[in-house]
Order: sequence, then C-alpha cells, then structure tokens
Amino acid sequence: QVQLVESGGGLVQAGGSLRLSCAASGRTFSNYAMGWFRQAPGKERDFVAAISRSGGLTYYADSVKGRFTISRDNVKSTVYLQMNTLKPEDTAVYYCAARRVYGVGYVLTAEEYDYWGQGTQVTVSS
Repeated sequence: QVQLVESGGGLVQAGGSLRLSCAASGRTFSNYAMGWFRQAPGKERDFVAAISRSGGLTYYADSVKGRFTISRDNVKSTVYLQMNTLKPEDTAVYYCAARRVYGVGYVLTAEEYDYWGQGTQVTVSS
C-alpha cells in the first residue's frame, strides 16, 4: 500500500498560480506512476496530468496543456502540480493517485489507479 496526502490548495484570482504537492509514504515511491485528477461540483472526475516512474514521460489533458506542469521528486517521495494562468473553470477538488507499475509509462484513466489522496480544494475567482 501507499498513502497519499495532497496539500497546497487554496483561493487564487484568475491568472494566478498555485503549486499542489502530494506526499507519498508506505512503499517505494519510484515504483509508482502518478497522476492528478480533478472533480468539480456536479461533474465527473477528470484526468489532469500523469507522470511516469522516473519523471521522464508526462501527459496532460488538453484543457491544461501549456499551463500546468507535473513533476516528481523520488528522493522526497512527492509529486507536484504547478498550475499557472489559472482560470475559474479550473476550480475543483484536486486528487493525486498512484499506480504500481513495472516499466516505463503513465496511467491515464481513474479506473486504473490503485491509491488516492483525500483531495485538496482549488478555487479560482474571476
């Protein structure tokens, strides 16, 4: 098992920036592909970004590409989501997720992830 705890959410104005962190514990962090998802009220949980075990491969949803950056520090066992040029439509609860993998790659669907954090609220005012 791996435990995930998100932090860094808050209230920001449109055009601002925020960095989310997800600290992992319980297993070897480098064995997990990681991802970020978000869920707005009344909507489904949507994919945001994913990163491979080493951090060499990343993938982004079209809605955030060019604005968000996912990264990881395998020494600190932490994955990050740097969010720039935030828009009101980015408002949601953001979740990090982990999937044990045995090779190079990333995981794109929520159903494939094994472990989830509790979520952190991001609110962007217009």
